[in-house]
Amino acid sequence: MKKKRSSGGGANWMDTYGDMVTLLLCFFVLLYSMSTISAEQFKMLVQTFNPSGIPTQIEEVEGGDGPSAEGDQAGVIPGTDVEGNGVITQAQVEQDMEELYEAVMTFVAQAGATESVSVSKDGGKVYVSFSGTAFFQGNSDALTPQALPVLDSMAEMLSRVARSVDEIKVTGHTAQYSPGQPNDPWTDYQLSSCRAARVVAYIINHSRNEVLDPAKFRSEGAGQWQPVATNDTEEGKAQNRRVEMVISGRDLEKELGGSGSMESYVTTE
Repeated sequence: MKKKRSSGGGANWMDTYGDMVTLLLCFFVLLYSMSTISAEQFKMLVQTFNPSGIPTQIEEVEGGDGPSAEGDQAGVIPGTDVEGNGVITQAQVEQDMEELYEAVMTFVAQAGATESVSVSKDGGKVYVSFSGTAFFQGNSDALTPQALPVLDSMAEMLSRVARSVDEIKVTGHTAQYSPGQPNDPWTDYQLSSCRAARVVAYIINHSRNEVLDPAKFRSEGAGQWQPVATNDTEEGKAQNRRVEMVISGRDLEKELGGSGSMESYVTTE
């Protein structure tokens, strides 16, 4: 008498496969939910997997940056400085940027460099323009000897406020060689880019204790296309042959994702 074959092995295999697909589905649903998880849900998730996880709240300091803010409380949000020495506040960032502006203005006045260096500020940024007359010869990206003391002082002043600097953008410019006849675009952009790179490299190499982060620098060339004077005279060409620097202060609230507070989770022993 023939024995009937059991189909139990196939059923077991299908059950195992079905369990695996279900687990994978649950895994991807969990990943998706974590991608849009709120702070409160994340706290519950941490405590579910680790009952000893204790949420530690970094207290948010009251105050804002509006006109009704009082004293030094305006915009006070914690942020780690570049050297890891504790935290700084938005008020301290703004104070550093103001001190940088005043320091550059004082240096320019004392050095008698008002014709070769101009300084301004707006919206948490400090703008410095270096005239080509003192920094570069025509058709050259080599720094002149007169430029080095100025850049040495800039490196020192930037080093003092490095913790508060978000970005330092340096843009090189050229002058149109012949009025009415544009320069060769390749040569023009290459020369202006090299001038900006020269300034950036010099400042980084001469910063105090190498505290300036090279990642915060950005250099670019604008060629002849953003003149500030006419190219019909040598004086106008000298003004157009320049390097501009824009130093932006940090926005700590933006760095924290606009939340105004941070939560960290620690595990007790």
